[in-house]
Amino acid sequence: MRDQENSPIPEYIAHIRKSDGRRESVHDHLMAVRLYAEKLGEKIGMKHLAGLSGLLHDMGKYTTEFRTYLEEAVANPDSPPRRGSVVHSTAGGKWLYEQFHRESSEPLDQFVAEWIANCIVSHHGGLKDYLSPDGKSPFLERMSTPLEKLPEYERTVEEFLAHTISEQELHSYFAKAREELNDLMLRLSKLKLKSSEKRVTHSLAIKYLFSCLIDADRTKTRQFDENESEREPFDHQAFFRETYEKLSAKLNELGKSEQSQSPLNRLRREMSNQCDAFAVERPSGVYTLSIPTGGGKTLASFRYALRHALETGKERIIYIVPFTTIIEQNVKVVRELVSDPDLVLEHHSNVADDRDLKKALRSLQSDKIDDKECDESFVLQKEKLSLAQDTWDRPVIFTTMVQFLNTFYAKGSRHVRRLHQLANSVVIFDEVQAVPSRCISLFNASVNFLHEICGSTLVLCTATQPALQYVKRNIHLSLDPEMIRDLPDVMTAFKRVELRDETGRGALNTEQLADFVQGRMKEINQLLVVLNTKAAVRKLFQQLKNESWTQLEGVRLYHLSTIMCPEHRKAKLEEIKEQLENPANRVICISTQLIEAGVDISFQGVIRSLAGLDSIAQAAGRCNRHGEDEVRYVDIIRAADEHLSNLPEIKMAAEQTERLLSEFKKDPQRFENDRLSLPAIQMYFHYYYKRIESIQGQMDYRVGQEISLFELLNKNQVAIKQFEIKNQIGPPLRTRNAIASVEHYFEVISNAGKSVIVPYDSEAVNIILDLNGSLQPSEIGDLLRRAQKYTVTLYDQELRQLDRGSHLEFLQQGRVLALSPTAFSEEYGIDPEGNGLWDALIS
Repeated sequence: MRDQENSPIPEYIAHIRKSDGRRESVHDHLMAVRLYAEKLGEKIGMKHLAGLSGLLHDMGKYTTEFRTYLEEAVANPDSPPRRGSVVHSTAGGKWLYEQFHRESSEPLDQFVAEWIANCIVSHHGGLKDYLSPDGKSPFLERMSTPLEKLPEYERTVEEFLAHTISEQELHSYFAKAREELNDLMLRLSKLKLKSSEKRVTHSLAIKYLFSCLIDADRTKTRQFDENESEREPFDHQAFFRETYEKLSAKLNELGKSEQSQSPLNRLRREMSNQCDAFAVERPSGVYTLSIPTGGGKTLASFRYALRHALETGKERIIYIVPFTTIIEQNVKVVRELVSDPDLVLEHHSNVADDRDLKKALRSLQSDKIDDKECDESFVLQKEKLSLAQDTWDRPVIFTTMVQFLNTFYAKGSRHVRRLHQLANSVVIFDEVQAVPSRCISLFNASVNFLHEICGSTLVLCTATQPALQYVKRNIHLSLDPEMIRDLPDVMTAFKRVELRDETGRGALNTEQLADFVQGRMKEINQLLVVLNTKAAVRKLFQQLKNESWTQLEGVRLYHLSTIMCPEHRKAKLEEIKEQLENPANRVICISTQLIEAGVDISFQGVIRSLAGLDSIAQAAGRCNRHGEDEVRYVDIIRAADEHLSNLPEIKMAAEQTERLLSEFKKDPQRFENDRLSLPAIQMYFHYYYKRIESIQGQMDYRVGQEISLFELLNKNQVAIKQFEIKNQIGPPLRTRNAIASVEHYFEVISNAGKSVIVPYDSEAVNIILDLNGSLQPSEIGDLLRRAQKYTVTLYDQELRQLDRGSHLEFLQQGRVLALSPTAFSEEYGIDPEGNGLWDALIS
């Protein structure tokens, strides 16, 4: 390869630094990106495949036209040439495709050309469909770009080969990439995967390579632009060793206390020791950790992760949780153990992502604009915000299932950019049963890919294991995957509650439910009520607030829901916990299911509206949590004022629980006389998954009569058929997936809404004020990270209601939203009217 260009004024320019006018040559940029991409690809045996994309991605900048474009942009900052008016991403992909696809009949050559060419031409957008459901091929259309649209194409190729790498060297480099792909194919053959699993693995491998290119290109561009020196490599092993020693010392100290000698605490300690031993005894794999609720799961799993990372040389520990509401507590536990709290990254609600930017833009424009205009008008600001977002480059990360699945399947380069960080990691899924049913096949595919291709260890952590190994597109669990020995005996030892079926009372309206609550409060002092919707929670709270007996008996009443920002919920939970410390204090907490997972809190009794048995088990985990009493009661009721038409998964899960409760009445001994026994949980998931699988394509994320997202990454038969109808011939491609179409349709939560920063306290107010100014990307990134604990996700109808009342503030030209102080309530969180009008909207 060519030596570094030392010319003070390079002929061909990749970037011009705004601060001092320094120019980076195309050669230097390509070499820097190649080396960085190689490092990322090497983690999974794809060094030269990733490097090939880095080497060719900006070949199109070897033109006088692009140099003129850059110089004009710097000379005329107030009226620069239209962004993207000089297309530079096509040349490298087109040349690679022509050389190694059209000119070769070797399958491996063609696979490499298809995969890498797509990464190259897509590096300023998203990967193209090889075949779209309508039978078109955006990829082939890009490969067939006529030369009149690439006026300097032939000279571009000549200059690239003259300045960067000779054709002979490039062919030699390509041969190494081809060998890596051959190794991948051999690995897949040895795994004895189904054809569908192989094809989906190919799709995810393409996304991994794209992740390497995106991160390498963005990182090297930013480093040049900000004149940043290369950082020293982080010593992951030293960090994990130091943290493991601190955790061991803490556990030893806890083991000496008098409280630790109770039977439950001894059992917690034994399970933690089993996790520690498992980390050494077993290699990388896919395992289960079924510690019962209240069994010390967070520290036990972190202990396993640290020890396993040390034993196997893992680079990262990643915790995936179902809800943002449970991140804070787990993060706090772990941050107390590390030398530098900043080494633990907390990443959940995206305050500004690619899709949000376009939504916000449209909402601010009176006339309609299309995607192209949207991209071109605001791409500079988009890149500014995108570069400021987290790249998961810390040794310990806490994030949500939404972010995990977005990394693989969502639209937007900032999601896929961090995919490579999941390789060679320990990934712990807390409450894995919370994966949405339509995402199960995609989730299982990503787990299998991370272990089998990326060398990661994955732990499915929950007290109610969902048996994902038995569904049609299953997870490939390792042999004897459970970390805890004698699990039935452990569950019996941890039994602290009795589930009572009160559904025979019929559906209780708000007044009847308030009466039922009063009846329970005659027996106990501290009660948790968990309902399925925010509206039902608020109605019951208001009803109880107006009841005279609550005031007469000195009951403290609390409301918790996701229209309160995390910091607000945290403060409320701390206040509730303080009240619960004295068993004589009378407390009622009305909450949505946010309190069910990962919240260390204990009430004397729980009322749970009918839902999935796994959710009921989680609610039960907030009752008699530390074994304060021998047994306490959790009552299952029907709530008449819950409207679940927009919550089909909860509705379907509740129906299967109802079926189980009916079976229990007929034969309690079949379930060991316990509605929360291991046989009961297993039977519930059997019913639940059978019901889901009876709906064709439900687990595969169905988006049409014949189309599912899993199928678009798999055989993509509908697209092939449509292509043949249009062209009277089969598609001339080895790769036939529709990655762009998957990204277009994919949302973990339908209509996932928009994050709004809430002015909860003075820090939140200052963040909002700062975000309203002119900032550098690094400053925006810091503010957005700090803003996460003040964000609430709202849906379109809720945003419209706030906007009509002028309760929204638009920051960073509408890309970040903040709540006006007039719409904040200490009691409820967001409350734009203060007179109940919000009730009709929240659900």
